[in-house]
Order: sequence, then C-alpha cells, then structure tokens
Amino acid sequence: TTDTGAVLRGIEIGADIVFKATKVDGVYTDDPMKNPDATRYDSLSFDEAIEKNLQIMDTAAFALCREHKLEICVFSMLEDPKTLSNILKGESLGTIIG
Repeated sequence: TTDTGAVLRGIEIGADIVFKATKVDGVYTDDPMKNPDATRYDSLSFDEAIEKNLQIMDTAAFALCREHKLEICVFSMLEDPKTLSNILKGESLGTIIG
C-alpha cells in the first residue's frame, strides 16, 4: 500500500516520524464519520494500534515503524491548511503512534 511505501521511504532517509494526512484529525476508537460517540486517541503504541485493529494504516506499515522506531503522526488534511506547520512547531494535534 501507499502507507508501506511511505514508511519504507522514511526508513531509507532516516526519518524520525512519518506524517499521515487523513480526512479526520487523528485515530479514533471507531469511525467518527459513522459513530458520533467515537473518541480520539492522543497517542497509541504500535502494539495497541495493531491489537485494536484501528485500520488507519496497514499492519505491515505498523510493523515496519515499530521495528525501526519510526513514529507516525495522523492528522487532518481538511481542517486547517496550517495543521502540519503547527505540528512541526510543537502543537499537539492529531494522534502520535509510537
């Protein structure tokens, strides 16, 4: 998948983190588009993300990130065009998996 390709490239360049822009502002307990009671995780371990089968990325991508200690930041690409810039400045937006 494109997730695995992005992770492989991150490993190749020695990145510390992979940024995944999505339609929602992080990883949730359930699909927030279908379940208004879904809650967002601020952070998760790789094992938790795989165990909970959250389907934000494929399992191979998670396994590669875990093996290479490459964090993942999942954030919304739709809310604010400055979201990625704000994350890079240290704001706590989205969900960090690591």
